[in-house]
Amino acid sequence: MASLRHERRIAADADTVWGVVRRPESIPEWFPGIVSCTVEGNLRVITTAIGLEIPEEILCNDDTLRRFAYRITAPQYSFHLGVIDVISIAPNDSLCVYSTTALPDTLAILIAGGTLGALGEIQRLAETPRVTS
Repeated sequence: MASLRHERRIAADADTVWGVVRRPESIPEWFPGIVSCTVEGNLRVITTAIGLEIPEEILCNDDTLRRFAYRITAPQYSFHLGVIDVISIAPNDSLCVYSTTALPDTLAILIAGGTLGALGEIQRLAETPRVTS
């Protein structure tokens, strides 16, 4: 079983970073290669750019801990756990940690590559000033 973790320091407060990832339906906005998803209760189905639908179970979406955890339930995976944690360091300074554990190992490595790109998008979205009218 492979377990990989990527981290990104983000120049935004933790609540702002958490606001980017906390909504399960927002994943197409920040995870590369995911073009759409549907959410019903604790079930999410993501659709990749090549049309592959991947079912997931949302295990935790905790606003207090700023933690989102899910597992891919597709039969290609013997086991999968994905966890995103947003940690406050100081005002306007946060750490976003995206962990992936999976079996078979090759699928963990594949997803972990995507999580690195996802952290870049999360950072971009959290650090982009919001325009208000």
